[in-house]
Amino acid sequence: MTGPPRRPRVLLWHVHGSWTTAFVQGRHDYLVPVLPDRGPDGRGRARTWDWPASVREVTPEQLADSTRGGDARPDVVLLQRPHEAELLREWTGLRAGVDVPAVYVEHDAPREHAVRSRHPLADATSEGRAPLPVVHVTHFNALMWDCGDVPTRVVEHGVVDPGHLATGERASLAVVVNEPVRRWRVAGTDLVVDLAQRVPLDVYGMGMDALQRCAPHLAGHLHEDLPQARMHAEVARHRAYFHPYRWTSLGLALVEAMTMGLPVLALATTAAPESVPPEAGFLSADPAALERTAQRWLADPAEARERGLAAREHALRRFGLARFLADWDDVLEGAGVQQ
Repeated sequence: MTGPPRRPRVLLWHVHGSWTTAFVQGRHDYLVPVLPDRGPDGRGRARTWDWPASVREVTPEQLADSTRGGDARPDVVLLQRPHEAELLREWTGLRAGVDVPAVYVEHDAPREHAVRSRHPLADATSEGRAPLPVVHVTHFNALMWDCGDVPTRVVEHGVVDPGHLATGERASLAVVVNEPVRRWRVAGTDLVVDLAQRVPLDVYGMGMDALQRCAPHLAGHLHEDLPQARMHAEVARHRAYFHPYRWTSLGLALVEAMTMGLPVLALATTAAPESVPPEAGFLSADPAALERTAQRWLADPAEARERGLAAREHALRRFGLARFLADWDDVLEGAGVQQ
């Protein structure tokens, strides 16, 4: 008597916690590398996000054993950084796209000038490497990267619905940013520091000690790396969410804030203009205009609440988990994974 068919195994590194939280809600088994130091190449399971039991930590040794019949051989590899293909070959001897199906997920916009930014995978064939499909998380990314002749696709973000948590009880803004000092102008940290002198706001994320040293007036309003559920509850108490990024793809915290029912203030850059409809927030390249809108919402909770409801409705429709997982099932099937 045979049991149920084995679920496909997806190998992926823990790189972006919020994105991975949504991805691992699918109907596969997920292998996540872990190293003793839990550094960038082996973080293992998340400690501040709630991941299902289908996510299993595997060591490089277990992955190596899998090529000799172990139970950790992946059916597909999800690459998210250029050097991960070499890690795969070093740990297992498997070549991405040759010995095992592989897909590359591009989370970020180019770090340099978009016109001159050739994607690391664009020249795979000419360099003797297997060409892999590139999946962008926003149309903005796909537009800014030169991927040459490599097959590309866009699968927009999805989030696990935390529920309509927004209360707006605090007449202040919430900002979520990791490493705000290192990513100063990219993340718009300078705008946050300036705005905080006139508008009450709190910042959530990693690297808050460094931010306090740069901006002492934010003392008492910085929250270091809270577990996701607690951070959602705290962010939801604010009147609105401020997304100050000058240059990125699209921060998942913005999508999460809308899903919780918060109205959004954002720079009219990156993928934000196509992700936040007018009824759900206000976008502008003018910080003064953003500040005026923030002050209006802080003084008018009814308007903020109405816009927050529209934000949640939009987010559930566009960034719902079911659509996201269905799109990824299609990508993996196209890569050769038997569903």
